[in-house]
Amino acid sequence: MSDTFPKVYLARHGETSWSLTGQHTGLTDKPLTERGELSARRLGERLAGLKIAKVFTSPLQRAARTCELAGFGGQAEIDPDLVEWDYGRYEGLRTTEIHSQNPDWQLFRDGCPGGESPDQIGARADRVLHRVCAIDGNVLFFSSGHILRVLTARWLGLEVPYARFVLLDTASLSTLGYENNRSQPVIRLWNDTSHLNR
Repeated sequence: MSDTFPKVYLARHGETSWSLTGQHTGLTDKPLTERGELSARRLGERLAGLKIAKVFTSPLQRAARTCELAGFGGQAEIDPDLVEWDYGRYEGLRTTEIHSQNPDWQLFRDGCPGGESPDQIGARADRVLHRVCAIDGNVLFFSSGHILRVLTARWLGLEVPYARFVLLDTASLSTLGYENNRSQPVIRLWNDTSHLNR
């Protein structure tokens, strides 16, 4: 694969109390845990030296603080479209709790009652990617797991339900790019957490 084409780096925020317990954290603005702050700093070490033209962060503090601790706070722009999925009535619930009410529920297929549908979050992801395509150079996003998974599906030209096949850990780094030419988008790196193992 060529390294001459721009890349999109996806940084998921560090650990929060709800990501630790598996609770759906959409618009609830949870801070990072102490371990989350440490992992954000290590993510910054992993990102050091990369040539980045633009940095964008979700407005939620877990992403913005990760961005800051990773060393990109001064150059980051807040993008409201990078906010996590609005889980509506499922906010704060674990998947097992949701399945006890609705056994067949799948987030990326069904969305959330009182929250966002797959079409709505897909439209947000498309707006983000449309703006990225106008940038000359590498782009770095700090955001949350489900919106970054949707961004990836849309980058690949897939519908939102395909995002269920890719998983992201907290403080992970992933890279989207191209193979051979800009007509073939690919995943170049996925869910790298090697920087957290030191």
